[in-house]
Amino acid sequence: MKICLKCIQPDTRYGIYFKDGVCGACLWEDEKKTIDWDSRWNELQQIVKQTKENTKGNYDCVIGVSGGKDSTVQAITARDRLGLNCLLVNNEPAGITEIGQRNIENLKNLGFDVISTRSNPKILKKLMQYDFFNHLNFIKATEFPLYASTYIIAEKFNIPLIIQGENPGLTLGVRDSGVGTDSDALKVNELHTLSLGSEEYLNVEGVTKKDLFLYRYDKKKLLENGTRAIWLNYYMKEWSETRNAEVALKHGLEIRPDNFDPYEIGTYTPFSTLDVDLPPVNQMLKSIKLGFGACVDSACYDLREGRITKKEAIDLVLKYDGKCSKDSIKKLCEFIGISEKEFWNTVEKFRGPMWKKDSSGKWVNEYLEMLKK
Repeated sequence: MKICLKCIQPDTRYGIYFKDGVCGACLWEDEKKTIDWDSRWNELQQIVKQTKENTKGNYDCVIGVSGGKDSTVQAITARDRLGLNCLLVNNEPAGITEIGQRNIENLKNLGFDVISTRSNPKILKKLMQYDFFNHLNFIKATEFPLYASTYIIAEKFNIPLIIQGENPGLTLGVRDSGVGTDSDALKVNELHTLSLGSEEYLNVEGVTKKDLFLYRYDKKKLLENGTRAIWLNYYMKEWSETRNAEVALKHGLEIRPDNFDPYEIGTYTPFSTLDVDLPPVNQMLKSIKLGFGACVDSACYDLREGRITKKEAIDLVLKYDGKCSKDSIKKLCEFIGISEKEFWNTVEKFRGPMWKKDSSGKWVNEYLEMLKK
């Protein structure tokens, strides 16, 4: 196993890129210092100008939103800084939280037209169960409609511009995933999870092609329509997890209370996964498969941007990474219709090679042990 020389990201992430021992996300932080950001912003304004010239209907752009920090910044930037008439698309997640409901209502009340979509919950539960047993990633099925619904609306309404938030090829360093490091978000289907394709779900009993309408978009039609999709962070130097949270808070975003328990969600940031309770379980499962979870991502963001030291990042990861509440695991099992025994038996089938048993028979994570040295 290899750990980035600058941050603490391991090389077990799907599609991760390393150069001379430095991960792609840290390379992006270095590249940001050399970019002519005024030129990038001018480039974006030219895209906006072309978009307005090509708008045939009511809306200049469409943005997929959850109501969280990033989507709030996307919507506010598009409308107030770029002067675009925006249509927002909210794909309602399974088991939306009360905070999540209030945040999406807050975004609507900031003055936007919003279309809400929701995948058939009976079909979605089948797919989530399938993905749990076959990939140990029950969130996978939810990501298809999360992205695709926005692209579908763009095509059906003939909207010339799709605005996405951040390109993970840059911010996570997954340059080998196929999504690239440029501004083209029409390649979102090349993200690791989405690149597996929704056709796999036709293997699930009772699921037909018609059930998967919201799970895929027609890239060819979008190109024929002249639709463009961009990653906003490609054009914004100030884009970051914490800065977006600060901006969104000023626009009414609600985050976790000061007394929230980081052990329940596997990270210390109060603005992570606000709209649903289940992602912390998936992050715990990711730590079983890949050796790291949500806290590593949070700590790496803060370390790269100078908010914490490397020692502080390691201490946070050793304390919180891979943790989630027993109640969340119980909720997941009830939601997808499996027993907790089935849950844990399946987990063990996917345990990654970085896990070794010590002399007492306890599982030890090689990655975490390397961080301690």
